[in-house]
Amino acid sequence: MLQITDLSARVAGRLLIDHASLSIPAGTKAGLVGRNGAGKSTLFRVITGDLASESGGVSIPRNTRIGQVAQEAPGTEQSLLEVVLAADLERVALLEEAETATDPQRISEVHLRLADIESHSAEARAAAILDGLGFDAVAQARPVSSFSGGWRMRVALAAVLFSRPDLLLLDEPTNYLDLEGTLWLENFVSRYPYTVLIISHDRDVLNNAVNAIIHLDQKKLVFYRGDYDSFERQRTEKLELLGKAIAKQDAARKHMEAFVERFRAKASKARQAQSRLKALERMKPLQAIVEEHVTPFVFPKPEKILASPIIRMEGVSVGYSAERSILRGLDIRIDADDRIALLGANGNGKSTFAKLIAERLTAQRGSVTRAPGLKIAMFAQHQIDDLRPNETAVQHVRRFMPDAPEAKVRGRVAQMGLPTQKMDTVADSLSGGEKARLLMGLATIDAPNLLILDEPTNHLDIEARESLVHALNDFPGAVILISHDRHMVEATMDRLWIVGDGTVKRYDGDLDDYKKLILSGARSGGGNQGEAIEEATVPVVSKVDQRRLAAEKREALKPLKKKITNLEVQMSRLQATIKDLDEKLADPALYTRDPAKAADLGRQKSSAEKTLERCEAEWLEFTEEHDSAMAD
Repeated sequence: MLQITDLSARVAGRLLIDHASLSIPAGTKAGLVGRNGAGKSTLFRVITGDLASESGGVSIPRNTRIGQVAQEAPGTEQSLLEVVLAADLERVALLEEAETATDPQRISEVHLRLADIESHSAEARAAAILDGLGFDAVAQARPVSSFSGGWRMRVALAAVLFSRPDLLLLDEPTNYLDLEGTLWLENFVSRYPYTVLIISHDRDVLNNAVNAIIHLDQKKLVFYRGDYDSFERQRTEKLELLGKAIAKQDAARKHMEAFVERFRAKASKARQAQSRLKALERMKPLQAIVEEHVTPFVFPKPEKILASPIIRMEGVSVGYSAERSILRGLDIRIDADDRIALLGANGNGKSTFAKLIAERLTAQRGSVTRAPGLKIAMFAQHQIDDLRPNETAVQHVRRFMPDAPEAKVRGRVAQMGLPTQKMDTVADSLSGGEKARLLMGLATIDAPNLLILDEPTNHLDIEARESLVHALNDFPGAVILISHDRHMVEATMDRLWIVGDGTVKRYDGDLDDYKKLILSGARSGGGNQGEAIEEATVPVVSKVDQRRLAAEKREALKPLKKKITNLEVQMSRLQATIKDLDEKLADPALYTRDPAKAADLGRQKSSAEKTLERCEAEWLEFTEEHDSAMAD
């Protein structure tokens, strides 16, 4: 169990977590959610010991191995497979000791432990993890130094997954994955046998990979059992109940205050008025939960709806050098109202295809016909680095509106979702989400007919992503989307195209069908078959670890088990009381001999039955919670 007790943490003078407490049972897979800047990554740093808490602390069972993704894998000449295998430090140490040990007893212990952790299958497991994250057999043999930063991040993720820590901390792991890698990781985490805490703004990951949600809100931590959709329902109900409770308390307070004002001066009512005053002092005001407003995304509507098709390609090939084409033989039609999601692993040519459509690449062969007056806007995540770091949002927009009055320029910045206090902040000091809003606003400033979005969600929290979903659905033009956010694809796109095997083709299934295809080991394009992911990537749990996990789970559930036992004792007593009262009330003479006593016994029975009903409801709830936790 991970126990957080009265924890306060501060970063750069700002209090992010304030006397928060939480218990996380062993084996829980929890999504840590909260608005950007709430302190989620700070909590991870406190758990790992990289940041000292201001008060309180985190308690973790002794010898717990904590794993988190490094900034990126080092650019060594070791192969990807070697780097991942080296992450299991115990296995590496045991293999080295097996080569040098001379004591027969120790040699036996080493080999027994190697067998227990199934060292013989380590290479196959490491290869399967790398395959799931997009590295085929050829790539796995290449040195890490030959890959760019984004791909090295995947190697670092593969290494920590292979090391099988008791507590796995994942901070936005899908930001550097494609949809295929995200689907694979979602499946991996859902089957992981140890404790996982994952910071994610991906609704589908939080619905399919975790069994609990931890909400960091107003500097406190609140635990919700279930997936993200369940959390949203529970929180909505909680807010509604809190609103009713506040209204009820306000009414009671006003009633008491009115009584005090009316009767404070009257001697006959002075004592009652004083009692009301004391009650008012004891009445602690309920605090309303302040929901932060999410500024909507707004895309300018195109001045003119063009006739379809707006783009037609016939026999087109495209690439970055005359000697080699990335995509070939493209026969494509895009209509004025198309909503197209591009599927396929990174490296298969999705961004190349997007650049071809946006006229950032020229066709090597074939013909591309575009509708007259067609305006195309393209947003790509890496373009955030192209913002002028020392210019404000107003200055960026001014470049596109040199003759417009100041009020109009600032009005356009406001439409991009940047608040007044951020308009004069230099781009380098804006958050990732604010930079994304600015760049998206600049890309669409000329009211395009076709909007191309390449991974637009990386720096957006769940609420901002939902706002983007609404904006895309309101946009009357055509949209082409590349995204690892499955919810966004399903909520906004009508057509799926697969980019792979050197071409672009229509996919007739839905994303559920595509997920099955990915998890069967058949990645789109690239031919990465690998071993069946369902079998090859499930972490091996030794019998010793199984017993330890079972013991930790029993220990974590002791308080819940005690509640169940206490309720069973209370229900037994109540049932005996009701039976005794029934026997007394069954005497007909009682009602003529002592009717007052008969009435009193009837009231006692009614009260006992109501209490029994409440206890039975609580017992049923706690029992279901206990059985569910044991089954996880």
